[in-house]
Amino acid sequence: MDILLVVFLAIFGIIALSLILGSFFTVNTAQVAVITRFGKFLRVADPGLNWKVPYFDTVAGVVSLRVNQITLTMETKTKDNVFVTIPISVQNRVRPEKVYDAYYKLSDPVAQIKSYVEQVILGHVPGMTLDEVFATQSSIAAAVKQELDADMATFGYEIVNVLVTDIIPDQKVKSAMNDINAAQREQVAANARGEAEKILVVKKAEAEAESKALQGQGIANQRKAIIEGLQVSIEQFQKVVDGASSKDVMQLVMVTQYFDTLKSIGENDKTNTLFLSHSPGSVKEVSEQIMESMVVAARANS
Repeated sequence: MDILLVVFLAIFGIIALSLILGSFFTVNTAQVAVITRFGKFLRVADPGLNWKVPYFDTVAGVVSLRVNQITLTMETKTKDNVFVTIPISVQNRVRPEKVYDAYYKLSDPVAQIKSYVEQVILGHVPGMTLDEVFATQSSIAAAVKQELDADMATFGYEIVNVLVTDIIPDQKVKSAMNDINAAQREQVAANARGEAEKILVVKKAEAEAESKALQGQGIANQRKAIIEGLQVSIEQFQKVVDGASSKDVMQLVMVTQYFDTLKSIGENDKTNTLFLSHSPGSVKEVSEQIMESMVVAARANS
């Protein structure tokens, strides 16, 4: 009898211990446990130490409340018939108050979310040109989030954020866009260079005009000084030599200038060889030609 009692107590202790140990379970932080009784949903267990009825209640599954990211790539065509690839990241999480819907209503939530995203993208991008797609990248993400959040709320999911990370057109289209951009920038640069060259030409012309004006003024002053000097020389020569006419004085001055010119030419080391008739008759003829030219010029001016 003592042996049977010991065995009975041992069996009872094991059963009691298993019941006690099977009644308690733990749930990790940022998770909840779905508890069922005979296959029927009973309740949601929060993080920490929890209790259930042994052999009757079962932990059917664990649902994470952390933010999950789904990455997918969409390929579609724009309004101007350009195929683009759009990488999209969808950040979602289970709503704590709708764990039942998230656990039981969707068998594959990731596939469902991808399908909704594809539907929204195909409803927006084909109605835009490629430039509009690039310009409204954030608007596309906002539209996807708005419609996706409304649709997935019935299944217990919250869409935290939707990120359109890039717009990738075909490589040939990208090269063509770069060529167009480069050509436009080159055109702007060519216009700038043309304007700069135009300004330089105008400034150079203005400088030349001003230089010519100053040069002409200098020549006029020089000629005026020469004429005044010749006038004084003629008056003084007529005072010294009685009976000398103005023509004689001018011939003498011209001959003197002629010899001074020959002297200046000879003193210049860069002067090339010149052949001049230098007889007295030739000198007289040169002076007469100069005098005749001056007279004709004076008559023309008068």
